[in-house]
Amino acid sequence: MANYIQACTNGRLHDACEPSISCLNRGFLYGDAIYEVWRTYNRVIFAWEEHWRRLEQSAAALFLTLPFSATNALEEIRRTVGAYHARASTNGELYIRLQVTRGSGAIGLDPALADRADYLILVQQNTLYPPEKFHAGLNLRIATKLRRNSADTLNPAWKTGNYLNNILCLREARVVGADEVVILNLAGEITEAAVSNLAFVRNGEVVTPPLSAGLLGGVTRDLLIREIAQRVGCNVCEATIRPDELSGMEECFLLSTTKDVTPVASIDNYRFALGENTLTSRLKSAFLDYTDSYSNAHAHLLVG
Repeated sequence: MANYIQACTNGRLHDACEPSISCLNRGFLYGDAIYEVWRTYNRVIFAWEEHWRRLEQSAAALFLTLPFSATNALEEIRRTVGAYHARASTNGELYIRLQVTRGSGAIGLDPALADRADYLILVQQNTLYPPEKFHAGLNLRIATKLRRNSADTLNPAWKTGNYLNNILCLREARVVGADEVVILNLAGEITEAAVSNLAFVRNGEVVTPPLSAGLLGGVTRDLLIREIAQRVGCNVCEATIRPDELSGMEECFLLSTTKDVTPVASIDNYRFALGENTLTSRLKSAFLDYTDSYSNAHAHLLVG
């Protein structure tokens, strides 16, 4: 059962295909929810503290009270991982999603109608791009029909259950055969991909859009800035990037929790360097070295 997904809803362990929440749940009706995703390296939950801190920040932004402490959440994740291993025939690394909704209640937008917060944990195998796709690099397209929602509306810095903007932008790119999308903000500046941050290499320096452009503050992006770039001796610059500046970028890569550093071959008609001699490749190697060190130093986050 390599494709099996284990769920835990408010403490009840079950197959993720089974119904588990009320049809009046506000996460289902309105996207009134927050979530975080972790993955494991060497069976250790990676960047636990950083993701938990962001979950707390998202909860505060939505005035949502978390139904557990970090310690309680980790215990429930361990139970869910144990149930997963009892059913799934795989020893690979794990994808762990924790979602919290405001709860259920009478139909209506008023948050006061919610009874209590609900939570859901999902555990499955973490899937990566096939090796041939990774070596060939991803092909991206810039969305032209929709822009990133402004931070003055639904702030992209909040990791909420509402991803319709990302979904529709990604659909536009996939329709024309691209692997991922590049989303612009209302000012026409590059922000991020559908579920990944973007970074470029220009004159030996990593350049990535600033948070002020309207994007999620990714944990992998933050680690790149604080730790990984220093390990390969390069600088990171946060700067506004417009599509007409892509011709001056030598390399491009995506940054995400589940797929770490992934090289990009093209954005529209702009092509980027690939291969073992690129800075992107060195950064990926340094990142994987960092995850090994993290796993060794955080044995208390071992699961499975």
